[in-house]
Amino acid sequence: MVAGAGRVLVVDDDPDLVQFLTTLLARRLGVVVTGAADATTALTVLDTAEPDLVLADIEMPGMSGLDLLAEIRARAPWLPVVIMTAHVSVDYAVTALRAQADEFLTKPFDTAQVIEVVARLIEAGRLRREHSSRQVVLAVGAHPDDVEIGVGGVLGAHQAAGDAIVILTLSRGARGGDADLRQHESLAAAELLGARLFLKDLTDTEIDGGGPTVRLIEEVVREVAPTVVYTHTRHDRHQDHRAVHEATVVAARGVATLGCYQSPSSTIEFRPNRFVAIDRYLDTKLALIDCFATQTETRTYLDHEFVTTTAKYWSRFGEGSYVEPLEILRDARGLVNVTERTEVER
Repeated sequence: MVAGAGRVLVVDDDPDLVQFLTTLLARRLGVVVTGAADATTALTVLDTAEPDLVLADIEMPGMSGLDLLAEIRARAPWLPVVIMTAHVSVDYAVTALRAQADEFLTKPFDTAQVIEVVARLIEAGRLRREHSSRQVVLAVGAHPDDVEIGVGGVLGAHQAAGDAIVILTLSRGARGGDADLRQHESLAAAELLGARLFLKDLTDTEIDGGGPTVRLIEEVVREVAPTVVYTHTRHDRHQDHRAVHEATVVAARGVATLGCYQSPSSTIEFRPNRFVAIDRYLDTKLALIDCFATQTETRTYLDHEFVTTTAKYWSRFGEGSYVEPLEILRDARGLVNVTERTEVER
């Protein structure tokens, strides 16, 4: 039996299978099952049913089970999802798991396996839900040090709040220095933040904002299921920065919160509408920038005084003495200012 009355949403266009699972789970686990014949209906009842687990067929009329999975990950990243199919195929399993399914079950079911999977994932989902205030933050940059310059203080605040931080850098910055050295610098900065680093190898100064770049970012979005994404503003003189902005906006279309940061090449069209106080995290930002020694030697905009003065300038628009500005394009979840969350937790 599952502790408490577990709730499962079964999404399948076969009513006999829905009835079978309803009976099996009720008798063996005391679970309450809600059925939906298609993914669109499932999304409609998701909030009212408040399931602890979703079982979804991979092939349904209209929206597929994997499309439904992507929607659930955007709305409730903590919610476990099991993908079901009648096709015994390695390709199906790999696709489902890469799309961040928690499990993959083939029909006809091994009832013992179904019971084990459902019981285990209901408990896992409840633990995830208890910690659902923890954000998963994905910061995307074109080159090594872009993210640290743009939102190093904000990421420091996320770290202090206990959020998971992921950095995706799309090129190794070979035009701006030795690519191997810049890779080591990126790793050092990520380690300082306790962040997971994805370092891709697109050609510096030739990044395209279209399909290949979108797909690279989509792969990371699927793997880490971010709740917050930061990337370049489109108001930027550097073509790589503009391209990464365009690709990220498409690749992160299902993510609830998306903000754009300033870089030294941003234009006067940069129009921030959120100002995050980083007083407690200015030293973290400076330490992150210092990780990029090959750049600090030649880039005047990485000088501590320049970085500090820039943060001081933006404080005129927000609270605190030092501020990082953001263009918030989407904030569907009403993201609480991360520095406010760290204050509450203190």
